[in-house]
Amino acid sequence: MKQYIGLDVSLKETAISIRQDGKRIWRGKCASDPQLLAAVIRKRAPYAWRVVFETGPLSVWFYHALTAEGLPVICIDARHAKAALDMAANKTDANDADGLAHLAEVGFYREVRVKGFDSMLIRTLITARRQLLKMRLQISNQIRGLRKTFGLVVPKGAGSVFERNVHDLLQGEAKLARIVVPMLRAWSDIRYQIAELSKQLAAMALEDQHCRLLMSVPGVGTVTATAFAAAVEDPANFRNSRAVGAWVGLTPRRYQSGEVDNDGHISRRGDNQLRGLLYEAAAVILNRSTDTSTLRTWALELKERLGFKRAAVALARKLAVIMHAMLRTGELFDSHGGTPAAA
Repeated sequence: MKQYIGLDVSLKETAISIRQDGKRIWRGKCASDPQLLAAVIRKRAPYAWRVVFETGPLSVWFYHALTAEGLPVICIDARHAKAALDMAANKTDANDADGLAHLAEVGFYREVRVKGFDSMLIRTLITARRQLLKMRLQISNQIRGLRKTFGLVVPKGAGSVFERNVHDLLQGEAKLARIVVPMLRAWSDIRYQIAELSKQLAAMALEDQHCRLLMSVPGVGTVTATAFAAAVEDPANFRNSRAVGAWVGLTPRRYQSGEVDNDGHISRRGDNQLRGLLYEAAAVILNRSTDTSTLRTWALELKERLGFKRAAVALARKLAVIMHAMLRTGELFDSHGGTPAAA
């Protein structure tokens, strides 16, 4: 006797549907708390075979908490599930739970690897730092813009130079200073917090053998190395290194139907943040690096033929492949070892 459970998770309540032998035998709602959900499932479905829910903001917490409760939990791709759930005449939480339970029963789903809490902690640190960087830039631009209204143009400069220039231009502008100085203090505080988070990130990278290994690649720094190591977790999670490029969303889409067979833009699936970091690393190699590695030579030749953007995307995908291979073998980056195409 096998019972299949679908969970439609929201912040407050979770809709539950239980199927057995091709029929729904119970459905209801419960507060979105893994312990309460586990108690309901044990009571209503003592022979639970699969417990399925979609990816979402609470998926990492639910997956690990329900797994700790001994339940056979499976997290599935929300995009894949949507195609099946849209078949219902009415969009409700209860119907979504029914659809997920049906997918669990027929096995028509794509399971998603759920990251561990340690990896999510690193990702959270990188995300928080990136957000503060955006806030710092936004405030500095606001300060520059406000000053232009009064004919006060802040000279080029960042960091302490920017702060000093702003203070210098506020001399004799008491009314304007009462507006700008609080913003400048907020900018300074954010700058300090960014430095603190950067220190934490650098300490994590130095303590992690995988991060130190990845930072031997030209253009790959602390942020990109830690983000990649946290996303991949175990190299064995991928059947081969080439699969990483598609997983990050750096391979072209394809539309084929009859006589039509077109390649489109990259899929942009997967981790947006990691994809952006790999692209930035590729841009550094193409524009700022001075090394003479085989990888850069290949990328520069591609840039001459296809242009900067396409070459950067191709190089970003190549970096993902090479970095995964390095994690698998434990070898440092060899700037003149083999051709990148064979990676």
